[in-house]
Amino acid sequence: MNLPVLKAADFASDQDVRWCPGCGDYSILAQMKKVLPELGFPREKTVFISGIGCSSRFPYYMNTYGMHSIHGRAPTFATGLKTTRPDLMVWVITGDGDALSIGGNHFIHALRRNLDINIVLFNNRIYGLTKGQYSPTSTEGQVTKSTPMGSIDHPLNPLSVAIAAEATFVARSIDAHVKHLEMTLKRAANHKGVSLVEVYQNCNVFNDGAMSYAQDRKQRPENTIELEHGKPLIFGTERDKGIQMIGNRLEIVKTADVAVDDLLIHDEKTPDPALHFMLSRMRYPEFPEPIGVFRDVQGIPTYDDQINDQIVQAREKKGQGDLQALLNAGDTWEVA
Repeated sequence: MNLPVLKAADFASDQDVRWCPGCGDYSILAQMKKVLPELGFPREKTVFISGIGCSSRFPYYMNTYGMHSIHGRAPTFATGLKTTRPDLMVWVITGDGDALSIGGNHFIHALRRNLDINIVLFNNRIYGLTKGQYSPTSTEGQVTKSTPMGSIDHPLNPLSVAIAAEATFVARSIDAHVKHLEMTLKRAANHKGVSLVEVYQNCNVFNDGAMSYAQDRKQRPENTIELEHGKPLIFGTERDKGIQMIGNRLEIVKTADVAVDDLLIHDEKTPDPALHFMLSRMRYPEFPEPIGVFRDVQGIPTYDDQINDQIVQAREKKGQGDLQALLNAGDTWEVA
């Protein structure tokens, strides 16, 4: 029997989408709906888990299973679900506030454990749902409702955190760069192990234009650099600038002044995270900001596979187990 071929519309739920008109979340939702049919994965085995925030309404809008969980704890729910149901494809949808403030520890440990899930982090550098307070990724000096004299916090870089935790797949894309976003989500989904995709997402109500240097099509060639495995780092409207490693630092050079072989060649496959980390520290306006896949390391055992292997070994050694016998084992007390 031939199964029906799913289309993007098959992944759309019957719920009205309730984001502000013009929000970048619409683009991410649209690209996700395009990607899922291409994966050929059963819709009934696809799950979206979110925490709290504007992005966290995402599961309502997908015609799949979903959980709208609690603030910062989506990776925890995902860990339990993926461990007990390794046959599922699990997506975590989160924001810069949800993942990096109250959810910071859960975020880091899901990454370091190499749990086989996909995390999409919507980064708009603001708290949108609670109406415009500064977030962990807000820039220094940013004036918000909770920082009327400008933020004095140093912004957290989610990709640097992920690479330091040795996440096996780390990438960045942009809501307005739809083809790039679609490709990046697809690669993340096909990765065996944890994947993190940071998406620059414009909040047009509370932080409009914060990343226009990367989102605007005319500015993007000068201010971003697309990473491609095995290729030199070249950027610019005329493709006339590149990145070179000089000593232990990265520098911008003119491509006319150096041989192509002397430019930095991107290697997303190396297990050593040092160079990936250096790329994550390239920030506008000093450098063009890299977009694409920073790191894609294969063959690292996943947390869910390993824990289920241990369960199989324990059953082979000790049998299926009996919950009642376990509860009555060892010292017991009678409470009068």
